[in-house]
Amino acid sequence: MSISSHGRKTSRVIVIVSIITGICLLGDSMLYIALPIFWKEAGLDSLWQVGILLSINRFIRLPMNPLVGWAYKKISLKTGLLAAVVLGSATTLGYGIVNGFVGWVILRGLWGIAWSFFRIGGLSAVAYYSDEKYRGEAMGVYNGLYRLGSLFGMLLGGIFVPIIGLKMVSIIFGILSFIGIPFIIVSLKNNIVTHQEKKTPIEKKLQGMSAFRKKFNIILSAFLIAMLFQGALTSTLSSVIEHHQGQTITIFGLIVSVTLLSGLLQAARWAWEPFLGRRFGYWSDGPKGRIPIYAASLLLTGLTFGLISSKLPLVLWIAVTLFVMIGATSLTTVTDAIALDVAKTTNVVGFLTIHSISLDIGAACGPFIGYILLEMENGLSYLYWGGSAIFISLAILWFTVYLIEKKSIGKSSAANEGISG
Repeated sequence: MSISSHGRKTSRVIVIVSIITGICLLGDSMLYIALPIFWKEAGLDSLWQVGILLSINRFIRLPMNPLVGWAYKKISLKTGLLAAVVLGSATTLGYGIVNGFVGWVILRGLWGIAWSFFRIGGLSAVAYYSDEKYRGEAMGVYNGLYRLGSLFGMLLGGIFVPIIGLKMVSIIFGILSFIGIPFIIVSLKNNIVTHQEKKTPIEKKLQGMSAFRKKFNIILSAFLIAMLFQGALTSTLSSVIEHHQGQTITIFGLIVSVTLLSGLLQAARWAWEPFLGRRFGYWSDGPKGRIPIYAASLLLTGLTFGLISSKLPLVLWIAVTLFVMIGATSLTTVTDAIALDVAKTTNVVGFLTIHSISLDIGAACGPFIGYILLEMENGLSYLYWGGSAIFISLAILWFTVYLIEKKSIGKSSAANEGISG
């Protein structure tokens, strides 16, 4: 199937927005590698301040997401993304200029606001600029490309901060981020209007029957998936490795630290996301829809997630963990794609705001719940096998949804054929 010129244009806009988002992520991601070591260069007094600074932006987003969603209803998508770039670039530049804990708290708070504009604006851009037939693929492209910013932020930060210093790297990243302003101005239209898509009678009937159920299912799923992947897995992976393997590990004759292995595993996911994310999105655009691949991904992830906490040979454990992370790529891509499908049947920005809030709350709850369980005897097993139970339960939920909708569509089609006959 050939792609129309309109399709190429909309795809280009989504690529530009995702790349700009990734560039603005460089400074934030660099801090997670550099700040715990070079905190004195930032004018901080103790290490506990680092923990607050690296987490406060996420807590700022919780109250800011509804306000940013409301703002997007009053301003154009172009204006909102411009605000995100200006705030994000100025914040990163500020890391190289501001000294002291209070100043950094303000900067991290501003970054939290900037990310709310980026996240809601980016999802809205995919909703507005993607062809309905290729929305999943577009979602995979968007997620994959902007997450490369996290990968390069950590890699470049790890290489250059010890050489030229935290402040100089921050200034360079901040100046680089301002490049996004002219691209946003040229690429996006001034007035993207929220609209309802035209529905067939069958789609309208299904929308009325199951609108609330669809919204609830996707919000619940987004919350739980973010809690387990972005929260629990990301924050406890190093602890799992240390628990089973010790602080140093020998792989193919090389001695590596726990933190390095954990970082490499998570960096692998960011590296493959532009390719696998797009592929999973493309498959979800197929004739059977998104729910079959979504339910299958939930089931396969559920069957393997608990094995991460098990004592396995190191090579096998790494293979299992990478498989689970492939599941994470599939689930985050298709979750966002289903959220966009639901959003296009209602108020787009309003529902995407709720979706973003559920993701942020889940990601914030994950480390908290994870480390509470780690304090218990067999806490790792409770956390990861409990996560398996959650994934399998969600798989059953979505498989049930698929059967109900398939049955409803069949009945509606038969009724229409009877009337037309």
